[in-house]
Amino acid sequence: MNTEPSAITRTALFPSIPFRKIAMSFNPFKTGWMLVRLTIISSVVSLFAVVTAAHAAIDIVDVRGRHITLEKPAEHVMLGFYFEDYIAITGPTAIDRLKAVSLNYWKGYRPAQYAAYLKVFPKIADLVDIGDADSGTMSAEKIIAARPDVAILSDGQYQYLGAAADAIEQAGIPLVVVDYNAQTLEKHVASTLIIGKVMGTEDRAEKLVALYRGKIADTLQRVKSAGQSDRPKVYVELGQKGASEYGNTYGKGMWAGVIDSAGGLNIAAGQIAGYGPLNPEYILTSKPDAIFITGSEWTSLPDAVLMGFGIGADVTRARALPFLKRAGWQDLPAVKNGEVYAIYHGGTRTLYDYAFLRYIAKALYPIAFSDVDPQAELTAYYHDYLPVKPEGTFMIRIGQP
Repeated sequence: MNTEPSAITRTALFPSIPFRKIAMSFNPFKTGWMLVRLTIISSVVSLFAVVTAAHAAIDIVDVRGRHITLEKPAEHVMLGFYFEDYIAITGPTAIDRLKAVSLNYWKGYRPAQYAAYLKVFPKIADLVDIGDADSGTMSAEKIIAARPDVAILSDGQYQYLGAAADAIEQAGIPLVVVDYNAQTLEKHVASTLIIGKVMGTEDRAEKLVALYRGKIADTLQRVKSAGQSDRPKVYVELGQKGASEYGNTYGKGMWAGVIDSAGGLNIAAGQIAGYGPLNPEYILTSKPDAIFITGSEWTSLPDAVLMGFGIGADVTRARALPFLKRAGWQDLPAVKNGEVYAIYHGGTRTLYDYAFLRYIAKALYPIAFSDVDPQAELTAYYHDYLPVKPEGTFMIRIGQP
């Protein structure tokens, strides 16, 4: 058998030294020559192993059970949603590898958050906008024209595309579906690992999964250890409309799931199928022990509770205090005991939503969470995994007027 490397292999291994010269510089009858031959063969095998691993196909099963194969980690990405999760999982190269986004879900939903990233990475202003499902402007044509290596979509966006999704994939752009909106540990973990495989950053994904699993497990254990037979009754309200009009609450999904995990008894459960306003009289008769008003960067809404990047605590408190003055609210246990809070609406459906879960759980079970600082945990997450600081108001106790 001829074990001598081919001419192509020889050139790759020794580009400036002819292989024959190496052979002739040794006496073939000396045992040292055999050692040299074995060493060279071993090097060739190792090189082929490295090259093969570097070009091995990446097999992915997304959250819908769809099988996707990528030739290599994505270099140009179209991202539909979950911007901070993508950045945390991908790491320092995340912005450079973005090619297109569904801009409304970032700049439209979280304008101050977007502005914080724009300040650090001005190039995101040049990203292609492929439209959004809310306005009916997301289209296969826009995604195909952007020519990304892969498109990462939320489950809702994939369903919106319908048959158009096939056209995108037929154009050579794989679609990968992830889902943090489900707000389950399983899908948070699966989505994180999927993005890690797509981007070739499995190590970061694994670390984030371990962090998330640990925080959720610790929270559930602390709630269980509280041993309280009667769960505190909780009311949560979307603070977009201000105090003059009752906003949506959640009977299932979104904050309803967070309240359940935090050990609270959601007064909207069984009253609201998904989301919608409760009857004000029902809220009064339910006598919630804790109330959470959600706020965000809704700067265009005159009475909305403002929270998030660049929003001061004084602004948040000023927008939230009128809720306490609603008719009959002064007699609610939550108001009388100062258990009224404002919490960032963007704090759900993300890899750092554990910090907001723990904030609610601490409000309900302060002794069990006495050594937990949710705000510090949020700050630590940003420090470790994101390139901006969470400067603003994300969780605050409103107290009595």
